[in-house]
Amino acid sequence: MNQDDFDIDDDRPSRSQLKREAEALQDLGLALVELPQAKLDRIELPDKLREAIDLARRITAHGGKRRQLQYIGKLMRDFDAEPVRVQLEAFQQADRRAAQRFQQLEVLRDTLLAEGDSALGELLERYPHADRQHLRQLIRQAQQERDKNKPPAAARVLFKYLRELDESSAE
Repeated sequence: MNQDDFDIDDDRPSRSQLKREAEALQDLGLALVELPQAKLDRIELPDKLREAIDLARRITAHGGKRRQLQYIGKLMRDFDAEPVRVQLEAFQQADRRAAQRFQQLEVLRDTLLAEGDSALGELLERYPHADRQHLRQLIRQAQQERDKNKPPAAARVLFKYLRELDESSAE
């Protein structure tokens, strides 16, 4: 026997590869189970898979939930899961952008509280439609609350106003 007798041209994936693919589908199923209902409703899924996801959300026992996730993974083998992956990635990117905008607004608010009128000028250049008087009043109130160690009610109102400015300029 020579080496050529053992070389079989087999295009089938290995057992390890099949297992990795099954686990990937199971992970995708878990992401669908953990997705908020409003976002899940925006994804086109077969009825049987949607029912399995709804059931998995109601199962509390660890072993039962694990088996249900395996079943979801099995159901996902029967259709093209790539559009679902793409939609989940789009949701994640939107969530990351929203978190980044939120953090930027927090930094802007903190800068306004620390620097006062000098930072206010930069803000008004960025948002020319902003109400200067209202902003000054909110900044002053927030600074007074901070100095007196009171709860940051005005800082919250300032943040809310900044978020409204940001959303109105994004439209």
